Amino acid sequence: MNVPTTVQLPVVVVGAGPIGLAAAAHLIERGLDPLVLEAGPSAGTALRDWAHVRLFSPWAEVTDPAAEKLLAPTGWARPDGATYPTGGEWAEQYLQPLAEVLGDKVRYGAMVTGVARAGRDRMVDAGRDEQPFTLHIQQADGREERITARAVIDASGTWSAPSPLGANGLHALGEKAAADRISYRVPDLNDPAVRARYAGKRTAVVGSGASAFTALAYLADLAKDEPGTHAVWLLRRGITGSTFGGGEADQLPARGALGLRAKAAVEAGHASAVTGFRAQAVERDGDRLVLVAEDGHRLDPVDEVIVLTGFRPDLSFLSEIRLGLDERLQAPTALAPLIDPNVHSCGTVYPHGVNELSHPEQGIYLVGMKSYGRAPTFLAMTGYEQVRSIAAALAGDHEAAERVELTLPETGVCGGAGLFDEPDAAQNSEDGGCCAAPATLQIGIGAQASTGSC
Repeated sequence: MNVPTTVQLPVVVVGAGPIGLAAAAHLIERGLDPLVLEAGPSAGTALRDWAHVRLFSPWAEVTDPAAEKLLAPTGWARPDGATYPTGGEWAEQYLQPLAEVLGDKVRYGAMVTGVARAGRDRMVDAGRDEQPFTLHIQQADGREERITARAVIDASGTWSAPSPLGANGLHALGEKAAADRISYRVPDLNDPAVRARYAGKRTAVVGSGASAFTALAYLADLAKDEPGTHAVWLLRRGITGSTFGGGEADQLPARGALGLRAKAAVEAGHASAVTGFRAQAVERDGDRLVLVAEDGHRLDPVDEVIVLTGFRPDLSFLSEIRLGLDERLQAPTALAPLIDPNVHSCGTVYPHGVNELSHPEQGIYLVGMKSYGRAPTFLAMTGYEQVRSIAAALAGDHEAAERVELTLPETGVCGGAGLFDEPDAAQNSEDGGCCAAPATLQIGIGAQASTGSC
């Protein structure tokens, strides 16, 4: 069979989220033909899952310049740049209009189940780089399809693969069996059914990033109206001066304020913290759950568990592609040292583009949250700069591709939080990150106790 190899083939973008649609806009600006494949029924499907959560980046930082140019002829105007959208507002007021402008260049209900070189499995070298990519698609009605592409930009994110409760990166024993009482998302307490699930209940919140702060703040607000509502905050590390984020030192004020709300929840008695708790098992105690740590410490029974320990990339449909990934972060090899939370502190992200995002397999790029693998600190403007650089490279403008300019707000703390969430990674920074796991310790309301962290 003769397989087309011409440059007239589209550049396939996987995912119609903020970075995927921005990639399409930049490709169009460069005269290239994009095709965006979205598994969900609308633009920003993943964002709509957390439609109730407000971003700590304002509108001015979550819209892409090339996308705005496409939208301008429709009369679209960006909302007040100083205000903060929710995930739902981001999707409805920006992404959906952008997808409508792109028209038939965006296909919904198209799940990518595999990517390979046409006629070449992972082992074959001969003529590999001359072959286009072939993508296997499963449509919403179950039909299968095959699409050929000149390049692939994977902006599918990590939302579909939240990290489990187990401190070793695997599911804790009994975690799957207790799935009816465990959630991996920030609860929408505006939903009556969800509100009833947590009202008057004792809920364990696991995690140390922005999502955990949000859940603690939401449950604290619920506790004011529903007596008996209490959160037990489980941290794998100890409490230090940076636990609650950068506060007033954070260059993203809303992010700093979020950490202060979580701190206020603890100090007001709506939440209590247990440090050094590394979950190993979940046991049933009647209608309640008991979490067991690796050191044998058993938490008092809780009604619900919210696990917010970060996300990881789904690489299953890329198994026939030769990726160069860091063995720890699962991020592109050249990018990993720039974002590794085990080395860097204060959310420092250096400028990066096509060079850091390239793989041994030419023409395949992981972008957006997926490019960060398991690392935190990702911001939308990082992804917009990534796809600008990649589009320039695909168009042959290598000077523009390498002219990467990116200035990100610092967190004001070591090991800060990004747009979505922060995993409980150990910090080994020169300016004083956590260098050892603390012993399990129950902390009283508002108490300042030694945790064993340095």
